[in-house]
Amino acid sequence: MFSLFEKTAADCSKHITGIYSTSFSLGIKTLSHKYREPIYAIYGMVRYADEIVDTFHDYDKKYLLQKFKKDTYEAIEQKISLNPVLHSFQKAVNRHNIPLGLIDAFFKSMEMDLYETAYGEESYNEYIYGSAEAVGLMCLKIFTGKDSQAYENLIGPARALGAAFQKVNFLRDMKSDYQERGRVYFPGTDFQDFKEQTKLKIEEEIASDFQLAYKGIIQLPTGARGGVLLAYKYYIGLFNRIKRVPVSRMKEARIRVPDLHKLYLLAETLVQQQFSQLLVSRPIE
Repeated sequence: MFSLFEKTAADCSKHITGIYSTSFSLGIKTLSHKYREPIYAIYGMVRYADEIVDTFHDYDKKYLLQKFKKDTYEAIEQKISLNPVLHSFQKAVNRHNIPLGLIDAFFKSMEMDLYETAYGEESYNEYIYGSAEAVGLMCLKIFTGKDSQAYENLIGPARALGAAFQKVNFLRDMKSDYQERGRVYFPGTDFQDFKEQTKLKIEEEIASDFQLAYKGIIQLPTGARGGVLLAYKYYIGLFNRIKRVPVSRMKEARIRVPDLHKLYLLAETLVQQQFSQLLVSRPIE
């Protein structure tokens, strides 16, 4: 019967991913089966923590986040939780030896969202590390398994990919972050006085992050490469749309990638993945 409990916990994290993020859900479906459950588990936990600080406006966010954090560490230590999201997460952490320092950094960033509304250079970098780069490193730990050297070699690109994703999200969500939560993440940036020159500088940073990230993606294990590549392509597509949008429009609406284009990216990635596997399986002539 315990296996049934574990299955329902895993299914819960998978369902959360599908409901909250079409793009990440599509990306996970292109991963090898052995990677899917732990990646769903990571997304489920970080999504719920983020939900607490972003939307639970009528409740005591500080208390709820601290309780969720405490329950997370307790689940990891006890190797069980009656919270299905935390049970599936602790299973991923314990099975794949995910460093607790990455989880510490993630929760630190979530705590910053409770009281920070404007960021300096140092706090901005700290926030991005915990909220995005550390999550990417959790996933990298799963992809590289027991190959510690591969993990070390790919830390830089994995962090760059997480940073690029987060910065694109910041640009996409500038309007809602400012109007609904009073936040401006980019250092020294005034939402009301956000200029094209500032936007261009941020875009140059993101382009640099994407370049480094791609060098790491092509070194990932075959079973992980397709899914990460799909997420990369989705965000590159979103990034390119944002680059074409003037600042005046960004202040009025959220930029998104149409669902039809997401499906096209999925199909394209699956074809490329199958072609790559075919080439690998063919003998060298």
